[in-house]
Amino acid sequence: MRLISLATILALVGALSAAYYFAMRPATLKIAVGPQAGDDVRLIQALAQVFSRERNTVRMRPIVTDGPAASASALRTNAADLAVIRGDLPVPRNARSVAVLHKNLAVLWAPGKIVGKRGKGTAAISEITQLVGKRVGVIGRTEANSGLLRVILQQYGVDPTKVENVQLAVGDVADAVKTRKVDAFLAAGPLNSKVISEALAATASSGREPVFLGIDSSEALVANHPTYEAATIPAGAFGGSPVRPSDDIKTISFSHYIVARDGVSDSTIATFTQQLFTARQTVMTENPLAAKIETPDTDKDAVIPVQPGAAAYVDGDEKSFLDRYSDLIWFSLMGLSATGSIGAWFASYLRKDERISNVTQRDRLLDMLASARRSDSCDELDAMQTEADVILRDALNGYENGAIDSAALTAFSIALEQFHNAVADRKTLLAALPPAPVRPARPQAV
Repeated sequence: MRLISLATILALVGALSAAYYFAMRPATLKIAVGPQAGDDVRLIQALAQVFSRERNTVRMRPIVTDGPAASASALRTNAADLAVIRGDLPVPRNARSVAVLHKNLAVLWAPGKIVGKRGKGTAAISEITQLVGKRVGVIGRTEANSGLLRVILQQYGVDPTKVENVQLAVGDVADAVKTRKVDAFLAAGPLNSKVISEALAATASSGREPVFLGIDSSEALVANHPTYEAATIPAGAFGGSPVRPSDDIKTISFSHYIVARDGVSDSTIATFTQQLFTARQTVMTENPLAAKIETPDTDKDAVIPVQPGAAAYVDGDEKSFLDRYSDLIWFSLMGLSATGSIGAWFASYLRKDERISNVTQRDRLLDMLASARRSDSCDELDAMQTEADVILRDALNGYENGAIDSAALTAFSIALEQFHNAVADRKTLLAALPPAPVRPARPQAV
């Protein structure tokens, strides 16, 4: 019986330990992000390292893709739990926003005329409508920026087919200006984008200071395309001498989102969101782009519906440990109680014969008590005393095995004490009686 009890306890401890392990082990979320050399990849990798270093309960495993469109496809096909996508590209139906990674501004400029000694040069192109029949260098490897250019041109009534766009890397900008390969440039990125600053510096390196083309109809464009927002490039945002731009420039922006696949646990995403904004402070020293991370739009009419776990974090409605696991704890306690009751019943069933034997021995002890008070033989009393000792030994063994409880053992003790008193009194009485007279033998007849 002791082995059965020990095995039951060990099984319960093992079950509880396994449940605790599975409940508390780190959850790893696969996040699709690209392209390989992009700022987003470097930022996500830095955040993933902080998550791992801090031993957070939610970890990230970056999956590098060809770009935001490929990342969206990975989320759409459930190949990733999270993805970094552009808000101005088609959003997967199963995507739920978790955070705004950063906002990108559209920056349009044309190389100005070479500055002479008498003053500042001017650009052959100073307005977007003058791009008809021109070539625009679209900086970056993603095709999405070409789509951005089409949206801007259409807003100004310019037929996109009449504007040639040429994909350029940052390193090609200076040569493109010198050889007049392109007439204007388009780049997209955050205000502190290293790519845009380097492209502007490369344009000015040939002595042709950039002239910015403002999107003055940004509000109207946003009304037609809700995925964009009206924005302003503040004077001097890109540095330089003279500062670039010299005045505030109207433009449009779009967001890069971290989105979660519909179906990922709300509590996991709530924890991830909390870790993300905590890690942001650590990563900012190494990657300034982390400062641009913002909370998602929790309004019902948001462009991308917010993930409920992220919304709970933003609104301060996160569930505590007890809130999340109260049902599990309650059912576990009920299960343990039921298991204990079943185990007690089973153990009691196995000791049924032993209990019946103890009841029989108790009844035998009471019968011996009555017999001892009527006995006329010390030998008979000694025999009953020996049998009582055997009954006592069996009763103690039954108590140790759990077959009888303390109340039953107390009853045994009382009955045994009465029996011993009855034997002692009977022996005293027998010793005080005079010996029986010896009758003379009858004479035998002759």
